[in-house]
Amino acid sequence: MSDNTFISTDDTRTLFSQAMSAMYQKEVPQYGTLLELVKEVNTHVLSQDGTIRRQLGDTGQLNRLDVERHGAIRVGTPLELATLRRLFAVMGMMPVGYYDLTVASVPVHSTAFRPVEEAALAANPFRVFTSLLRLELIEDDALREKAAEILAQRAIFTPSCLKLIEQFEENGGLTPEKAQEFVDEALFTFRWHHEATVDEKTYDSLRKAHPLIADVVCFKGPHINHLTPRTLDIDLAQSRMPQHGITAKETIEGPPRRVCPILLRQTSFMALREPIFFKNQDSGGGTHTARFGEIEQRGLALTKAGRALYDELIAQVREMTRGVNKDMYATVYQDALNKAFEQFPDSFEILRNQGLGFFYARVNHDTLAAKPAIAAQTWDELVEQGYIRFDPITYEDFLPVSAAGIFQSNLGSENTEKDYKLVSNQAMFEEALGMKVRNEISVYAELERNSKLDALKILGLSADKYLA
Repeated sequence: MSDNTFISTDDTRTLFSQAMSAMYQKEVPQYGTLLELVKEVNTHVLSQDGTIRRQLGDTGQLNRLDVERHGAIRVGTPLELATLRRLFAVMGMMPVGYYDLTVASVPVHSTAFRPVEEAALAANPFRVFTSLLRLELIEDDALREKAAEILAQRAIFTPSCLKLIEQFEENGGLTPEKAQEFVDEALFTFRWHHEATVDEKTYDSLRKAHPLIADVVCFKGPHINHLTPRTLDIDLAQSRMPQHGITAKETIEGPPRRVCPILLRQTSFMALREPIFFKNQDSGGGTHTARFGEIEQRGLALTKAGRALYDELIAQVREMTRGVNKDMYATVYQDALNKAFEQFPDSFEILRNQGLGFFYARVNHDTLAAKPAIAAQTWDELVEQGYIRFDPITYEDFLPVSAAGIFQSNLGSENTEKDYKLVSNQAMFEEALGMKVRNEISVYAELERNSKLDALKILGLSADKYLA
């Protein structure tokens, strides 16, 4: 079969994200309201801020602003995780980053399946934050064995989905018709099922160990637990949530509001309370409260030095808010956050000059037209003479503490402050995954370097000379 009969993985990813959004709006109706709110806020910001509009246009983000940026799913076994890796590969999504959420009392470790190349990100940046339950963290031996037994009995992928994944792997692609069939079959894995696979007693036992353990173990499939659109002003979106009948978290996760946004800020509305029906129970049942809607605002991707400074300041905030009364926490936390981040430069030029952030290098065609005879002998001279301009590279990944904070706020308060006295285990995660995850810092460094190579090619200059 000729490659030109295959649909691109980018187009398959778009089909999947659109189908996922439509499905989730039916399952969690308030999510549709959230999408309307985000569109309203983004339209307002674009009408008021020409700089943001230009940056989004120059980096190919303006036309895909309304596309959902990510979802999240949790699985229970290495086989489920490894199969998801193969499923996401059909959509051009690779595992990037390792996240240990046990540091925030959540018994999972995770990665983000996402596109990594600039063209793929420009086509559709959709990603899925994917977590694997750490069964070894269940302290009760009998309960841990019971959970493993329950998980071993379920099949979260349809036979047709598995067959289409194999077809993609064998042939190197799918036709448009097969890609649509694949999306339809893949959605089964992400659907919500009201029927639990266990009785109420087992569910309660696992929930007492940790609410997330019950959420992962006790259902036919892992079910998508949230989707997330991107807003250009998360503070404005948060303030308008009540006007749309949405109950928001008290605090926005991530860095404070800045002139030059960095990394990721997130907020969410409280989880939908859904009925569940236990095994061998004809009527009645319990409720499930782990699925919700989330909004994110993304900023500049930080270098290793930038992340180190960010982590240092967040540690200062935690120390400043330690022991604060719950009723006062939101206010005290925000004040501490603002104060700590006064130490973080709030200028893209300074951030670039100090090596704290990643930037796309672009040719300034106005300068090139005015001065076609290039006399600059170094990269820095090209910049100083105006041949090169820069656009911030958008952060496409996650912050572990922010992710855990969102999870905890939507799982209920009981037993979510456990102290898991274990270290991160990336090697165990990668063994289950079936491959190593890519380091996110390296991905951004490659994007930056490739943009420099492209700029030099346009200028007709040697990379060996200017990037030596």
